Amino acid sequence: MYKTKTSKEKMVAGEIYKASGKELFEERQHAKEQLFLFNNLEPSKIKARKQLLKKLLGGTTSRFYIEPPFRCDYGYNIYLGDNFYANYNLTILDCAPVRIGDNVMMGPNVSLFTAGHPIDAAMRASGWEFAKPIVIGDNTWIGGQTVVNPGVQIGRNVVIGAGAVVTKDIPDNVVAAGNPCRVLREITERDRQFFYKNERFRDEDMDSAV
Repeated sequence: MYKTKTSKEKMVAGEIYKASGKELFEERQHAKEQLFLFNNLEPSKIKARKQLLKKLLGGTTSRFYIEPPFRCDYGYNIYLGDNFYANYNLTILDCAPVRIGDNVMMGPNVSLFTAGHPIDAAMRASGWEFAKPIVIGDNTWIGGQTVVNPGVQIGRNVVIGAGAVVTKDIPDNVVAAGNPCRVLREITERDRQFFYKNERFRDEDMDSAV
């Protein structure tokens, strides 16, 4: 016998759905309550903030740090790799899974949006929406004010310039920036010698590199 999918099942599957039902509303409310606690704890309560996120998010390791304030829709669709860091005002609309690799850094005001709405105004006003997953590879640095749109995959060892709007997939080992975001160049061995424009690392700095 055919079983009708719930709105939550449709949401996670990437199908068109409506988010106004009781189940999804209550889950969003739960996330808001937990994030209210997280965002309002004293700065010294680092362990307590981490424990709140470990319970809320879908997957973490022991090494991650998110500067408050932080916002998300549900939490359980967010999976953080090892050694993750996000600066102030990270926003993740996690209606679909958001999978972030190891050693990923994010600047202030980064937004990851899995949620989308129909182009047609009447269908949009009817409350229909959809969600497509976002994947961010290992060792990637996303600059401040960047927006990542639904369904995007960003590769490994990538640098995304501040203010980018990422609408399409980005391959491994590149610098990309702009609106819409596009690849500017590949990252090469020469980049290991410089930390900013033509300013070089010292020999002792190179010796201590991972």
